[in-house]
Amino acid sequence: MSHHVVVLALDGVKPFDLGIPAQVFGHALDAAGEPLYRVSTCSIGGRPVRTNQDFTVSVAHDESVLATADTVVVATQDSRREHPGPGGLSGELSAVLAAIAPETRIVSLCTSAFVLAAAGLLDGQGATTHWALCDEFAHRFPLVDVNRNVLFVDNGRILTSAGAAAGIDLCLHLVRRDHGAAVANAAARRCVVAPWREGGQAQFVEIPLPDHADSSTTATRQWALERLAEPLTLADLARHARMSVRTFTRRFRAEVGQSPQQWVAQRRVDHARQLLETTQLSVSEIARATGFADPVVLRKHLRSCVGLTPNAYRLAYSSTRPMAAAGLDRV
Repeated sequence: MSHHVVVLALDGVKPFDLGIPAQVFGHALDAAGEPLYRVSTCSIGGRPVRTNQDFTVSVAHDESVLATADTVVVATQDSRREHPGPGGLSGELSAVLAAIAPETRIVSLCTSAFVLAAAGLLDGQGATTHWALCDEFAHRFPLVDVNRNVLFVDNGRILTSAGAAAGIDLCLHLVRRDHGAAVANAAARRCVVAPWREGGQAQFVEIPLPDHADSSTTATRQWALERLAEPLTLADLARHARMSVRTFTRRFRAEVGQSPQQWVAQRRVDHARQLLETTQLSVSEIARATGFADPVVLRKHLRSCVGLTPNAYRLAYSSTRPMAAAGLDRV
């Protein structure tokens, strides 16, 4: 049975963000081409919802459909409206959120983190919202650990994302968490979006205009992607870009939002995940093929990224599970 995602639309909803869950989850398919998710949209009372644009949207369901949800997504509201503080929700909305089953996953897109926090759902947990509102959020909700610099925060049951496109990243993250990188990457291709931006990537990246056409690090990033199995030092990358290490590091972070070392490590983990899902290579062979060399190092990075060992990840997501279950490596 497909996973049921229910999107809750509140007054002031942003139409772009309202459509993100259906767009991303709707393109997640199994090997037979069947949808892995079913997406419904609801409002309180099933009433038409005013958007932050010059139109109103009608939805097919009222809040009773939330009882059937495996995941509830609270869509973004207009950032210019007054956001609720502790205890600031209407009795109607508070009752709707309180009725969500304790095992149901709950996701906020951008400013709807204020709604979850006002309901007390984020107390003692990490969260994020649009970078321009993080100070206000932290002031209103001192019991929440606000992270101003990330695209999304995954607490397990409750997840929050930053603004606009970060909602796409979070939805793809959930597809990847549920079904693996291959399914998420295919969904991203169908949506014509980048397949993966790590949740810890900076929300706001300043991209200075280059002084010369060859001053970008784009070519060096492509060069590195083709050589992930090889040692790639910071000096190697800077040399290829024809920059000093200091200049390269500064420009790389400005363009990508991560240090060169962080970026290379993430690309290696991505490649390792793909190989674990789609090949029968041993973990030692995958470690060498992705530049980690030692399977213990690969294990450390994979556990840090997804919370699983290589063997556990393969058991969960590989299309060659019988061989994986036999145990190619005990790592």
